[in-house]
Amino acid sequence: MTVVRHGFLGALSPGHRDRLVAFARDVSFAGGTRIFEEDGVADRFWIIRSGLVALDVHVPGRRAAVVETLGKGDLLGWSWLFEPYRWHLGAQTRSAVLASEFDAERVRAACEEDPVFGLAVTHCVAQVIARRLKSTRTRLLDLYGPADGGETG
Repeated sequence: MTVVRHGFLGALSPGHRDRLVAFARDVSFAGGTRIFEEDGVADRFWIIRSGLVALDVHVPGRRAAVVETLGKGDLLGWSWLFEPYRWHLGAQTRSAVLASEFDAERVRAACEEDPVFGLAVTHCVAQVIARRLKSTRTRLLDLYGPADGGETG
């Protein structure tokens, strides 16, 4: 199994990275594959080795809106770590994707068994969430912020 050692995995210490990678299995998805749906059961997650995946949100009466596109080294899915373990977004491949897939229940159990490992994984996932929230905020400001820079006059 080939695992990307930068991005999400690169943020873990070598020992924690090796421990997490022991749970991985190789998977592939064809372009245009729906990987998961918003509000579906979040029972696994992936680290993308190659290809692109679009994260999207359901918009009533319209097509799903893409909020971010992920690529090599990125963590796909963080909802598996937090109850109620339901996806907050949907995901669809933009191209053929190779990824390392992880069974969420097994990883959560390992995190509970080894609190230091659990803290390291949780910290890395929290960093991903923080980056994505910042990115989403920036996109929303670009879309809905005042055209004149917010100045009145």
